[in-house]
Amino acid sequence: MARRDPLPVPHDYRLAPLFAARLFGLALVALAVVAFVGTAVVSVAPVNPDVMVLVLVLALAAVLWFGWWLRARATPFHVDAEGYRVRLVRGAGVMSARWADVVEASTDSPHGIPVVVLHLVGGRTTSIPVQALALDREEFVRELQQRLRDARRDAV
Repeated sequence: MARRDPLPVPHDYRLAPLFAARLFGLALVALAVVAFVGTAVVSVAPVNPDVMVLVLVLALAAVLWFGWWLRARATPFHVDAEGYRVRLVRGAGVMSARWADVVEASTDSPHGIPVVVLHLVGGRTTSIPVQALALDREEFVRELQQRLRDARRDAV
């Protein structure tokens, strides 16, 4: 087996565009709710309509910032030399652990959702839905396996 170059450490795995679009869509719905509530408040209360314009401009700026953050900064999976950290994923199990605590990595498809499962010492697990990451499932599994091999080699 050919020796691969070491993977970059630390490394952030980005959020998949499909998931970013879903979250951005929720932010747009929230903006619409703010507009509706603001309009209702201005129509029934003695409030200056300029207040609503200010609220909408601030809400729109927040939605645009959120879209930028999703595209440029949102990282559901972070790895470094010591271990990993999962964010933005509900039901992942253990959200962070050291590589030394990882017994093995495997794949599974609970409820038809492809995940990589990191089995930890003590029977705990971390499940990472591969569809949430902006890279190919097989490539992610290969990179995780190499990271585990590298961590074990460095521990010896």
